Amino acid sequence: MAKYDCLKCPGYCCSYPVIAITDRDVVRLAKHFGLSPAVVQTKFTKKTHGHDKVLRRKEDPHFGRICRFFDTTERRCTVYEARPGICRQFPGENRCGYYDFLQFEREHQKDPEYVATTDSGSFR
Repeated sequence: MAKYDCLKCPGYCCSYPVIAITDRDVVRLAKHFGLSPAVVQTKFTKKTHGHDKVLRRKEDPHFGRICRFFDTTERRCTVYEARPGICRQFPGENRCGYYDFLQFEREHQKDPEYVATTDSGSFR
């Protein structure tokens, strides 16, 4: 049984600098958007860190940069049904270290909405 709730998380795993995807993921996203796989690969991915296909990122108020498919207001994936395989597999076990960290921080800050950020200039 899972000991985390992604709906209560601000999207830590979506802030990874490298979210590598496969050809199968490109096809899934292409179907989702009604685009060709070539257009999806050009528009939504880039080559970096030794990978041919890494999801592009965008600005995020909590983590600096986050997956381009992440809704930064609602803190949710906008392509959940078509999300890449690596996202479907995460965290790969019954516990999520990010969720444990989130719960720990919220308890110790005595704030059920607290989100620890990676921006050292935004302490509250």
